[in-house]
Amino acid sequence: MRDDARARNRLSRTPPRWAIVAALAFMGMCSSFMFTLVVPLQADLPRLLNATREDTTWVITITLLVAAVATPIAGRLGDMYGKRRVVIALLLALVVGSAIAALSTSIIGVIIGRGLQGAVSGVVPLGIAIMRDVLPPQRLGTAVALMSATMGVGGAVGMPLAAFIALNADWHALFWLGAGLGLLSLVLVFLVVPEDVLRSPGRLDWRGAIGLAAGLSGILLFISRGAEWGWTSPLALGCAIGGIGMLLLWGWYQLRTTDPLLDLRVAARPAVLLTNIAGIGMGFALFASNVTFPQMLEMPEELGGGFSLDMLGAALVIMPAGLVMMVISPLSGWLERTVGPRPLFTVGAAAIVLAYVFVLIWSTEVWHILVANLFIGVGIGFTFAAMPMIIMRSVPADETGASNGLNALFRSVGTSTASAVMGAVLAGMSVEVAGAMVPTREAFLLCFWLAIGAGVITVVLSLMIPRPKPLPHAALR
Repeated sequence: MRDDARARNRLSRTPPRWAIVAALAFMGMCSSFMFTLVVPLQADLPRLLNATREDTTWVITITLLVAAVATPIAGRLGDMYGKRRVVIALLLALVVGSAIAALSTSIIGVIIGRGLQGAVSGVVPLGIAIMRDVLPPQRLGTAVALMSATMGVGGAVGMPLAAFIALNADWHALFWLGAGLGLLSLVLVFLVVPEDVLRSPGRLDWRGAIGLAAGLSGILLFISRGAEWGWTSPLALGCAIGGIGMLLLWGWYQLRTTDPLLDLRVAARPAVLLTNIAGIGMGFALFASNVTFPQMLEMPEELGGGFSLDMLGAALVIMPAGLVMMVISPLSGWLERTVGPRPLFTVGAAAIVLAYVFVLIWSTEVWHILVANLFIGVGIGFTFAAMPMIIMRSVPADETGASNGLNALFRSVGTSTASAVMGAVLAGMSVEVAGAMVPTREAFLLCFWLAIGAGVITVVLSLMIPRPKPLPHAALR
């Protein structure tokens, strides 16, 4: 009787579910905004930081590396010690990192700050795992769709805001904005997100965490810096071979240790494995547009392939895709409940293929880019909503955080690959105009063909995913 009374008291103190979802969604948008925060400054970073262009690329690369490594580790820590606690720790890292970068005048401080900002990417899969704990199945699909949409909304909506600040204020203001958003997210989490009720006992596999970090760092360094170093240079090949070797050793160790960082037997289930591999294609397709569309919009019109928009104008053309992701999240949730997550995934991937086919044929007007980007917003909205639901229907409840973190990692590999490949294509197919190297129209068309290929592979993989099981009832009602 006493335990029943305690349970009733705990539930009576639980904030409304809509408030929990809103707080987690805002937190997710702040997280994704960190990846586009410095995009408007990229061209000016060498001058602002008094550093070489090769060194300033680490302002972008370090965020990517830390995010890829921290996300699956944060998911495992959340399953073990409480998702809310780990979310708070990651948001504190965001605040501290933003403050360090805001107070810095040299590249070292900015790189350190950007690395800490990258760690906050782990809050999205943890937020989805929290939703599984506190929401009934009939409401979970819509909430997960909204949370998944924040991964695109934060970047798309934040880009014009960052561009406006970069054009009208000191660059340090961007990082103070990041610190303020982190603090606001912390307050919301403290006020409305309840403590966890589902945890997976065990210990943190520190050897596994270090091995995963080392292996991923090698692979991602090869992907992100290979074009600059030379794909066949000793440094690039050393990173690739070392990373692959470390990941193979890490996988062997994970299969033989108790309390592994990631249960690879669960990750090897067909539904989880195929979804994660397809996540690489979705990450590639998403970031392909982030690389190519802004460059097309900002290129001088007289060069034959651009539209002469300024940084803010280009960001405003890109922004509606994120808004579409937010608007269709209720539709994504309804479709997930009605037809299941697997068909939703297939439709979303097909929409992305159609978007790139459209822009491959029509890309001579600004509205062509806008329409294609809207299709991409629909496709990413559907696929990013479907992937967590497929995984949650395929793994135990106490492994939700780690499994969704692994899916986020695969998407990061896709975005990293797209950044490297698109950058290499655009740089390799450029011509000199007025002393500057400018990508040709054929370079952009090749990028669109590559994105179509990634989308088609994703459609095929989505059709191969086994039908997932229904979700069990939520822990809190």
